[in-house]
Amino acid sequence: MVTVQRAQLERLARRSIDVIARGQAPTGAYLASPNFPVYRYSWFRDGAFIADAMSRAGEVASAEAFFGWCAGILEARRDRIEALIERRRAGATIDTDEFLHARYTLDGQETGEEWTDFQLDGYGAWLWALDEHRRRHGRPIEPFVAGAALSAAYVAAFRDHPSYDWWEENPDYRHTSTLAAIFAGLRAAASWPELSADLRSTASQGAAELAELVRADATRRGRLPKWLGGDAVDASLIAVATPFGMVAPDDPITIATIEAIEADLVNAGGVHRYALDTYYGGGEWLLLAALLGWHYASVGRTDDALRQLHWVAAHATTDGDLPEQVDDHLLAPERQAEWLKRWGPVATPLLWSHAMYLTLALELGVVQAPVEPVTETPLEPVTEAPATPAR
Repeated sequence: MVTVQRAQLERLARRSIDVIARGQAPTGAYLASPNFPVYRYSWFRDGAFIADAMSRAGEVASAEAFFGWCAGILEARRDRIEALIERRRAGATIDTDEFLHARYTLDGQETGEEWTDFQLDGYGAWLWALDEHRRRHGRPIEPFVAGAALSAAYVAAFRDHPSYDWWEENPDYRHTSTLAAIFAGLRAAASWPELSADLRSTASQGAAELAELVRADATRRGRLPKWLGGDAVDASLIAVATPFGMVAPDDPITIATIEAIEADLVNAGGVHRYALDTYYGGGEWLLLAALLGWHYASVGRTDDALRQLHWVAAHATTDGDLPEQVDDHLLAPERQAEWLKRWGPVATPLLWSHAMYLTLALELGVVQAPVEPVTETPLEPVTEAPATPAR
């Protein structure tokens, strides 16, 4: 087991708050990575996990600024969303590029670049994060209700529609982790008295149908698949149980899924996305290592959770930044050079990596909320990204 001094673990958690705060624009958007041009945008999915971590750490204003950014994007597209829902009800064909985007500029505009943008999970995940924040701090959600209602209606209408996965790949499938994020968002919306009775009922019914769909598919093989009808293993499946709760963390289906992930994708603490990953050579992702640790903590595997925390901390740079992935054990080393040539070094810091580390540190009691940030080195100011080619 890689061991890091407790003081270093604490300091990295405090540093993580500083990295996230510096990566948040005045609009509330969280940059995926301030120093990696392709990621100088804000994703609903990444942002949901980042906002949840900041909420856990006591950074209420930061989380609510992001929720406000999300709500504003949805409210600005009300007519488009309502038209899409009506077309869905009418059985009309909808082209992929007509759907809402997964990432936006800091001021909430489409990027104007070609990208694999049709991703549904973020529109459920931010509702989950908003509900966690509401319950945690007793905060009102009225400032975000209009946008949240549109988001809930949107994912309820398209809940079982194929879309790109967490990794912005495989658009022709219904991905289990995406369905879980939608489930968590709809389950949250179903409990909000601020929404109409009709929408609450629609959300509740949609969540129940998704849970039944996923369980029925998982039952035939005894574990969760990367996508419905498939058999592949993907580390994003951890989130189906922890934190989205579509399947209980101690359910036999979850246990079998985690065992498959451990067998196929875990290497001395590091976690690969999936077995055929070639992005930057297919390295180990820090955010997934922390997510696995979060799951271990939720089922009482404290020593295993601590191992994950130490592994992530050991891969921080000397400046206290956490990268997206590391190349200790590449799945496809022959593919690393092409990505380095195309986009340069791996995204560092990645705000999602810092958020997941912070969440795990809080879960394990390494730090207690409110967490005071600490600055190691100055980061570049938040700015818009230059145009970049799609992956």
